[in-house]
Amino acid sequence: MAEDFPVVGLDDDARQAVELLASHRLPGLIVTQADGSPCCVLPASQVVRFLVPSYVQDDPSLARVIDESLADRVADKLAGLTVRKLLPDEPREIPVVNHDDTILEIAAVMARLRSPLVVVMRDRHILGAVTASRLLELAVTPH
Repeated sequence: MAEDFPVVGLDDDARQAVELLASHRLPGLIVTQADGSPCCVLPASQVVRFLVPSYVQDDPSLARVIDESLADRVADKLAGLTVRKLLPDEPREIPVVNHDDTILEIAAVMARLRSPLVVVMRDRHILGAVTASRLLELAVTPH
């Protein structure tokens, strides 16, 4: 059930990670520590949150009057940053499942942690991920 999925490290270049998200239209990325173990999932929505100024998040009507486009600012805002800087300040539980977990077990973890994907592990090794769209596809496909 697990599919191959991109993995980035905490200290990898943030811009390259965002380009990976964008070019493959991924819901998020698996982020690993230096030893290769998963430390978190970086949802694409968190990257958007990082890129949009907090005052615009607080008052979205301001977005209409600001001349700068998000596209023009992305490269500038990501310059010299690592993936670590894109992560929320407060650590979250890692959405990890075992390779032999059922669809319902995977769905329960995904729902509880509100994660767009879960990391699939076997014997402390990352096998890949299951995305929410893949999980839904499996759930609605007749068996």
